Amino acid sequence: MTDLLNKIKQEHIAVLYGGDSAEREVSLRSGAAIANALEKAGFTVSLIDTQDYCLSNLVDLKVDRAFIALHGRGGEDGCVQGALEYMGIPYTGSGVLGSALSMDKNRSKQIMQACGLPTAPFVVVDKQHFESAQSTAILHDLGGKVMVKPAHEGSSIGMAIAESAEQLTLALEQAFNFDAEVLVEAWINGPEYTVTILGERALPVIHMETPNTFYDYQAKYQSSTTQYHCPCHLSEQDEKALQTLALKAFKATGAEGWGRVDVMRNEHNDWQILEVNTVPGMTETSLVPKSAQVAGLSFVELVTKIVELSANREELG
Repeated sequence: MTDLLNKIKQEHIAVLYGGDSAEREVSLRSGAAIANALEKAGFTVSLIDTQDYCLSNLVDLKVDRAFIALHGRGGEDGCVQGALEYMGIPYTGSGVLGSALSMDKNRSKQIMQACGLPTAPFVVVDKQHFESAQSTAILHDLGGKVMVKPAHEGSSIGMAIAESAEQLTLALEQAFNFDAEVLVEAWINGPEYTVTILGERALPVIHMETPNTFYDYQAKYQSSTTQYHCPCHLSEQDEKALQTLALKAFKATGAEGWGRVDVMRNEHNDWQILEVNTVPGMTETSLVPKSAQVAGLSFVELVTKIVELSANREELG
């Protein structure tokens, strides 16, 4: 065991979970699994649901470090990161900027585009200026079939497919219930993959298959028919290329520590980056633990490594 790990094993860690976002239920499961694993690893842990909780109470609890297990708004978008920095409490995962940019689907896509990283054509639609007459032109410009995504939601919440102007208008109106800005992305007709990032390392790639029209909330959290392939059945060359691309995308948004990059492959066999997740699901059956297990890391070892990475950043910082 390293000197750094010996040192952090003496710390009091608060696992922040739950919260108020649309992903609350998943966060509750992630946080409980993380807290249990940290206790098994020998850490002193307080499990804290941030819903109606004043974060300044962490100071009174004499918390040394926070493990952020909050998915979605308030926990994955830089807000809680900024509050913890203000209080001088170190935390796991990405900083304020990396969290905020990665969570914003519109701006992260613009960053990918500016960095020359492959991502599907897209249009950003603003609720205030949208008129239904625009739907026909948007659909035409993006190839006739699109995916509609609220800019600041995760877990496929508020997403919908549109193949006609009427469908697009309806999908946008529904997405505007979640966000004032909505991403409309050209449909990608191909398989979906995800790459876990742990420090400077990309873990084994997972290929997801679902009988659903796309990998939606039901396929992710409720279905018994979704299949996860790891090894992912790519050639060694293709898997390495995808891992390299995922690391570039992760760094492009300023993400750090740990996370997950979702990617699809289109009908021309070109990779298309979907998004960077800075606090992905961490139930014991989530994608990140699945990949870590194939890489030889147990769930306990995985959460310990995430804490250690945050301490490394602190020492370097």
